Amino acid sequence: MSSRLSTPRSASTLDTLCIDTLRFLSVDAVQKANSGHPGLPLDAAPMAYVLWTRFLKHNPHDPHWFDRDRFVLSAGHGSMLLYSLLHVTGYDLPLAQIERFRQWGSMAPGHPERGVTPGVETTTGPLGQGFGNGVGMAIAEAHLAASFNRPGFDVIDHYTYGIVSDGDLMEGVASEAASLAGHLRLGKLIYFYDDNRVTLSAATDLTFTEDRARRFDAYGWHTERVEDGNDVEAIERALAAARAETERPSLILVRTHIGYGSPNKQDTFEAHGSPLGEEEVRLTKRNLGWPEEPPFYIPDSAATHFREAIDKGARAQKAWNDRLGEYARVFPDLAQAFRTITAGDLPAGWDADVPAFPADAKGMATRVASGKVMNAIAPRLPALIGGSADLDPSTHTALKDEGDFEPAKPPVSDPQGSEGGVWSYAGRNLHFGVREHAMGAILNGLAAHGGTVPYGATFLIFSDYMRPPMRLAALMGLHVIYVFTHDSIALGEDGPTHQPVEQLAGLRAIPDFDVIRPCDANETAVAWRVALETKARPVALVLTRQNVPTLDRARMAGADGLRRGAYVLAESPDKSPDLILIASGSEVALVLAVREKLLERQINARVVSMPSFELFDAQPAQYRESVLPGSIRARLAVEAGVSQGWWRYVGERGDVVSVDRFGASAPGAVVMREYGFSADAVVDRALALLGRRS
Repeated sequence: MSSRLSTPRSASTLDTLCIDTLRFLSVDAVQKANSGHPGLPLDAAPMAYVLWTRFLKHNPHDPHWFDRDRFVLSAGHGSMLLYSLLHVTGYDLPLAQIERFRQWGSMAPGHPERGVTPGVETTTGPLGQGFGNGVGMAIAEAHLAASFNRPGFDVIDHYTYGIVSDGDLMEGVASEAASLAGHLRLGKLIYFYDDNRVTLSAATDLTFTEDRARRFDAYGWHTERVEDGNDVEAIERALAAARAETERPSLILVRTHIGYGSPNKQDTFEAHGSPLGEEEVRLTKRNLGWPEEPPFYIPDSAATHFREAIDKGARAQKAWNDRLGEYARVFPDLAQAFRTITAGDLPAGWDADVPAFPADAKGMATRVASGKVMNAIAPRLPALIGGSADLDPSTHTALKDEGDFEPAKPPVSDPQGSEGGVWSYAGRNLHFGVREHAMGAILNGLAAHGGTVPYGATFLIFSDYMRPPMRLAALMGLHVIYVFTHDSIALGEDGPTHQPVEQLAGLRAIPDFDVIRPCDANETAVAWRVALETKARPVALVLTRQNVPTLDRARMAGADGLRRGAYVLAESPDKSPDLILIASGSEVALVLAVREKLLERQINARVVSMPSFELFDAQPAQYRESVLPGSIRARLAVEAGVSQGWWRYVGERGDVVSVDRFGASAPGAVVMREYGFSADAVVDRALALLGRRS
């Protein structure tokens, strides 16, 4: 390439100065850290500059203003571009923090992290996840606008923007999310595609050669092309055209050059994930006419221009507050509901209609009980929104009479009714299709946006498809609820491909993630209360396909003990047990039957229902000791999953009845019996543990 690059086409001197400010703040931070990704900030700075200075509605002094536009850097490896934008526009991200990029305790970590850096909307880095998050944010905006806006009062009216990379578009989760977004006609979702055609290890011509624009056209997206990533006026025109397209999400394909300006590394994978090197930094600055010293240089005129965002944002927020005040005068009840939902609060009486289930030996599947509880709560909790990966009839997660979140279908009969305009987006049943991975990422976007309590459902075995977004939900502390049904080998005939074995242990391994496996209908009702009251972390409810008895609580402890993760469900008659039987979910009824059989042999057993490791581990030591006293060393845990995780509760003298192999195809009761989950088989294990003959 030439030793001197031209000024970005159609850019003013101030535009060029500001763009290069973003570039070299990023380059200097990466170089000082001797770690990071300089390539994307160098090539994507012009598109980010146009968006942030000419279109983005935000207030740097109030990053949580509810009607702000959302910006997602799905290509999270380019984090320094986002940190540079946040710093120069006036967010509380001091330059000293940028100078400590990727260092211990810095507000500028290696990839953007929600809750660490003001202005970062979602944690990104695993490619494709941010793409799905943005779809969720756009769904939230459309849903809240349809639910609360009234003629003359658009209290919700903002866009979701993002920058996505070649790697993002390669990931399957992005394809799943793009397909759904196109179907839903999310016209206020706009992504820049940083089309630099280079990945971490090679050029994309080795792996990624389809026509990306035609692919997104087929998904139902509006596409625009910008042939020169430095042409700021072309970028502005493309963005204006995308905003004018209200019926389709937009992808703006911007042809860029990774590592732009670097004489020796532009257009090579070497610019992707490694510092340029001190000499190459000097050459790049010289090439773009930037001062070689000092590092982290911000020209006064660039700083002044960027900081216009502060006054502009304050004015926009004030106008919104004034509009909201008038809205409250005209629609006081709606305004109160709006305040509650945007604050993330549970409305008064939200659980007033949760049923109490009578004792019933036949009982019901906990998935069925869950559906009844959800539908009792939904009318009083308008924030609850979600659906399943094409499994509503099986997961029992449809909200009755709450409508489907779908685009309006012409003709529009009533612009204020459920059949007209954006009002159909007021439906609270989301249909994700067979797209578990995208469902997980979209749920994260809904939760990160705010104003919703999202849930997603599928069979427990397919939680594996959702693991990356579930991990990120826990990392971000997002209030997402997962409903996983068909929870064990007891589902039967579908066989080992559909019978979860290791999934419970896998979910329990995620930090800051609560897993609850209730034993009957009443524990399920309490589990839903806990899930909705738990705001700062995700919760998974793990439910049965088969019927389980609804326990007679008059003869044993109440289901509210679930709140503590584990509790003494049935004590031994003399309160001096010979052993403790511990179980979760459907196996609780089994160990209650085992207890009765042991009593016939003059063996006293305590039964502990342990629906949640995480909730139990959070209890004070005194309570945990009262449930599982150290003086009782004979402990037998029973769960139809792998034994991993149980040994810390049963101890070195305990045992676990578990499934440490794959399942089999047969009726569920037969599979359970053959795998040792019968009262007689568990009695034998208990007797062996006690050193007695069967």
